[in-house]
Amino acid sequence: MKIASLVLNIVLAIAVIYLYVLHFSQSGGETIPANSTAAATSGTIPQIAYVNSDTLLANYAFFQTKRVELEKKAEDLQKEYENRARGLQNEISNFQQNAGTMTMNQARAVEEDLRKKQQNLMQYQQNLSGQLMEEEGKVNDDLYERVSEFLEDYGKNEDFKLVLTYTKNSGVLYADDSLDITQQVVEGLNQEYGGNTPNGTTADSTAAE
Repeated sequence: MKIASLVLNIVLAIAVIYLYVLHFSQSGGETIPANSTAAATSGTIPQIAYVNSDTLLANYAFFQTKRVELEKKAEDLQKEYENRARGLQNEISNFQQNAGTMTMNQARAVEEDLRKKQQNLMQYQQNLSGQLMEEEGKVNDDLYERVSEFLEDYGKNEDFKLVLTYTKNSGVLYADDSLDITQQVVEGLNQEYGGNTPNGTTADSTAAE
């Protein structure tokens, strides 16, 4: 689900903007000191952290549960489509075998019926694809809301002014491990979700370790 990774990156980007605006709106419009050394010694340097979105998606129980559900649904729909396609192929084979015994009008009627069935099958396949895309879109929307709301509260409680997403090709070439809050975010999200983590343990027990 590459779309989910993109959605998560957008969520984290929005969280960055939100926390940035929050920080400076609470400062009452004060200007940033021109002396950067003085700013550092006064403790006004914003707290920065990052989240590895790939790791988060791999360990967030909600997303993993939904991913398995979507894969199962896609598999079931594929089987249903294949059964219909196989049935139509059998009808076509029977027609080809018996066409010589039919009158011209009978053959034309059967051909027209098979043509309509083939069109219906193609439309059915398109409907299945649209259905799966819609289901995936709902999961991505839910993922967006859950992560966005959690980061908003987490950023306030931990006094983070900037939260970045750190993945391959994200534009960040290096980030110190001390700034990595992925584990804390995953544990918090799993506690809120209350489901099972990918390794089979409960979210609460994982967070307590």
